[in-house]
Amino acid sequence: MYKLTDVKKDYAKGRGTVHALQGVDLEIADGEWMAIQGPTGHGKSTLLQILGGLDRATSGSVLLDETDLTRLGEGSMTKVRATTIGFIFQTFNLIPTLSAQENVETALVPLGVSAQSRKARSAEALASVGLSDRARHLPTELSGGQQQRVAIARALVKEPKVLLADEPTGNLDEDTRDEIIALLEKLWQDKGLSMVMVTHDTAVARRAQRLGTMRNGKLTVKQKVV
Repeated sequence: MYKLTDVKKDYAKGRGTVHALQGVDLEIADGEWMAIQGPTGHGKSTLLQILGGLDRATSGSVLLDETDLTRLGEGSMTKVRATTIGFIFQTFNLIPTLSAQENVETALVPLGVSAQSRKARSAEALASVGLSDRARHLPTELSGGQQQRVAIARALVKEPKVLLADEPTGNLDEDTRDEIIALLEKLWQDKGLSMVMVTHDTAVARRAQRLGTMRNGKLTVKQKVV
């Protein structure tokens, strides 16, 4: 699935340079769930963005199924993001003027899926996260947990191979957090996804198969979370 070799990411800041990633080496197998923890500002989200093709490494290689994302043009990268990778964010990122079903449909528009097929697939995706009865509701008419379920449906409707989640429970209370993580775990198992999740929550991280810790741009990986 993924193989990262000596991946570095530098940012210019004022007259200096921030070394966000400092030689990250990582392999993630098909169907694996990996959690990443670490202090704020130490490279977790940067690593996730590079895995998702939302940002580019300064040097090193990022292989996704033998394709080096660092060498792709923007058009090819956009296609990979649209077809292969699903994203879930802490802030849900729903379009406030669209219903739950319409928000899910937006993930299928870049794929050229017909309107009829978009509706059918979006309805199925919402059903898979337990929101069939909320399809016509706007985000403001949904609870935080329901909004995150819509975001999960949007990420999965295109049937990706990879699911990347950046603090997916960060804005939720403890009970809702447990519901969302249980849902993600079930979907991960049922669909055979590879899942990488950035989280500050140790209770969430313990449920993953492996745990990586980012500190000062360097990644340390434990083989098994117990």
